[in-house]
Amino acid sequence: MNIAFENAKKNLPIKGFLDMPVDPSLDLFVEIKKLKEEKNAIILAHYYQEADIQDVADYLGDSLGLAQQAEKTNADMIVFAGVHFMAETAKILNPTKKVVLPDLKAGCSLADSAPADAFKKFKEAYPDHIVITYINCTAEIKSLSDIICTSGNVEKIIESLPADQKIIFAPDRNLGAYINKKTGRNMLLWDGSCIVHEIFSLEKILSLKQANPDAKIIAHPECEEVLLNHADYIGSTTQLLNYTKTDAAQAYIVATETGILHQMEKNSPHKKFIPAPPDNACACNDCPYMKLNTLEKLYLCMKYELPEIAMDEQLRLAAKKPIDRMLEISRHAGLIK
Repeated sequence: MNIAFENAKKNLPIKGFLDMPVDPSLDLFVEIKKLKEEKNAIILAHYYQEADIQDVADYLGDSLGLAQQAEKTNADMIVFAGVHFMAETAKILNPTKKVVLPDLKAGCSLADSAPADAFKKFKEAYPDHIVITYINCTAEIKSLSDIICTSGNVEKIIESLPADQKIIFAPDRNLGAYINKKTGRNMLLWDGSCIVHEIFSLEKILSLKQANPDAKIIAHPECEEVLLNHADYIGSTTQLLNYTKTDAAQAYIVATETGILHQMEKNSPHKKFIPAPPDNACACNDCPYMKLNTLEKLYLCMKYELPEIAMDEQLRLAAKKPIDRMLEISRHAGLIK
């Protein structure tokens, strides 16, 4: 009997991960590759994960790309290196597959900003509105939605609806306000936000711009409007990455979670990428939830197939409908194949 594993399993509901030692002599990159082959597992990782996890992933992407990969994978086990709502989405799309997450406490401040009970009452007060919800939300919120969106497809989804259609947009008020401004809509916005994108310091960013006058400011639309007004380019995580590949500038001040800089630097090693600083003592802006996942936790969750995402079937089916609608619109718009 593996006593360390049994103890870690017993403490899993409290810890959120398998808290047990990993042999320091192991080459985790090699061991994880072996486990992928043995278990027919696929590792899906978000761009905001630490560099080592990005480097072992089979697929690396933003929320839209990850949802698409989760939908079409033939793997028996999906190892989701991201946050809880992303692993939930994978389970919603793959009820017969095992979905594991290195740390169950890898949550999301944006998802937490929309409690299901409060949102249900909000929705009921506007029965003539349809609900478009950013994918950064819980399965319960998805089940109350008509269409899910990501920052990469939200504009196309809004444009697919009649101009006079009344819309509730949740949970990110900054993304909603940006899309309202860009499309001329007047969507009713739920008052939620992401801690990472809300705490950038415009003053520090403008000081960085003064010190690096040739650097372009690029920003995620979850940032506040006052920052977006100074951005040279606004886009989803993947759009920001692609922009830095093709744009002529040689330096960028990047206003989103710092994990994306790893891929930017790999794709454009000759360019300079400066993380936009938050309004605190830190020099860069990390998501505390995304960074809960580590290579050690990833290895352990693959080896022991825990923690596993479980979901009530009725909830899963209700949450799947608006995701399917998102994927259908995205395919029709040519965003995905």
